[in-house]
Amino acid sequence: MKTSIKIKKYLKEKNRVTGSELSNYLGIGNRAVRKQLANLLRNGEIDKIGRPPKVFYLLKSSVEEKEDVVINKKRKEIIEKNYLIITPSGEKKDGFAGFNYWCNKNNLDVSKTADEYIKVLNKYDKFKRGGLIDGLQKFNSTFSRVYIDKIFYLDFYSIERFGKTRLGQLLLYGKQSGNKVIIKQIVAEIKPKIDSLIKKFRIDAVGFIPWTVKREVQFIRELEKQLNLNVKSIKIEKIKTEIIVPQKTLSKLEDRIENAGKTLVLTESGKYNNLLLIDDAVGSGATLNQVAKQVKDKKIAKNVIGISITGSFKGFDVISEV
Repeated sequence: MKTSIKIKKYLKEKNRVTGSELSNYLGIGNRAVRKQLANLLRNGEIDKIGRPPKVFYLLKSSVEEKEDVVINKKRKEIIEKNYLIITPSGEKKDGFAGFNYWCNKNNLDVSKTADEYIKVLNKYDKFKRGGLIDGLQKFNSTFSRVYIDKIFYLDFYSIERFGKTRLGQLLLYGKQSGNKVIIKQIVAEIKPKIDSLIKKFRIDAVGFIPWTVKREVQFIRELEKQLNLNVKSIKIEKIKTEIIVPQKTLSKLEDRIENAGKTLVLTESGKYNNLLLIDDAVGSGATLNQVAKQVKDKKIAKNVIGISITGSFKGFDVISEV
């Protein structure tokens, strides 16, 4: 019996096993086992979960055993570029493989759903200019007074029916898990656009909106470190109150405005022409608008431009996950 068949048979019996277990079972060295496993992974016959030193191998689930359907090449390329899903078991599936997984999991016709997905993407892509979404109209319709001069999103957080966008998925799990690999991937996707924005608007200072929820790895801090922007960084501090109230827990706009206005402080005395404020997600926009108000009140900068990794489509919205 071929070694690959033995491995699959053993996985079927044991559900999930380590490479060392397989080595002992087959009576061959770890190097030979790794070679067999690499071939099976490449052929899509098995899967793996976990990270070194604890990695387990298992047969593909019944959801993923269904064959891919043949769809238009151009449509497949669009899905490859835009789609990403994080499975309930913590696997990151990019492109068409992830889309196929999601369709099969939800008993959807892949070809038909692909056409519907492209239509939804086209609807939201109409809001993008040069890879950026102008969010100023949203701010104007949300607040009685807007202090920020320009505001852009790099993508929407989610879209109708299909849920979180690629950047939305990466942001959610990069922030919640503090996964530096995911944060690095986010940086690789957004840095060229941020660098271009800095050049276009002649940005001479940048400020990162601080966090309110304590985590082992703070997303914004890691983002600032990895972006490594070649401009002056101003300090924005989150005041430590008796009870910390994260913005995402507040469902009323006026409460979000009060929260941002009273707990975020600029400890900056410099004077700049064009300041760029960077946030991870814009739901209501209250945080960016209130920080921009302080900038204008203290005459720290003449113009304030905001950039967010993701933003909501409608006016006042709550992105409670991040």
